[in-house]
Amino acid sequence: MNKNNSTWLFEDPPNVAVITSTDILQGGKPILFVSHDSDDGAWQFHTSENVSIDNAMTVALARIVALDPSIQELADLPLGWIAVRQEVKHSWIRIDQTQS
Repeated sequence: MNKNNSTWLFEDPPNVAVITSTDILQGGKPILFVSHDSDDGAWQFHTSENVSIDNAMTVALARIVALDPSIQELADLPLGWIAVRQEVKHSWIRIDQTQS
């Protein structure tokens, strides 16, 4: 994937709505937790902290990818899986939540 985003790796379109938080979009905190929900196929992008409905936001997936291009590494994350990392410089760890 090049930096100008000429290749879209997700099956979902760039304008699909995803859930994130004001901590990421307005507070500049890193994305450290990603969920690809099995019940509705929704994507969620969060910090390592618990998210309150009060600071939840819905944005286009393309905005998240533009904010953190490393998210493209998770384009093939299966439904029901999460991905976590300790810090932005660390690799993503994928976890199958369907087996829990």
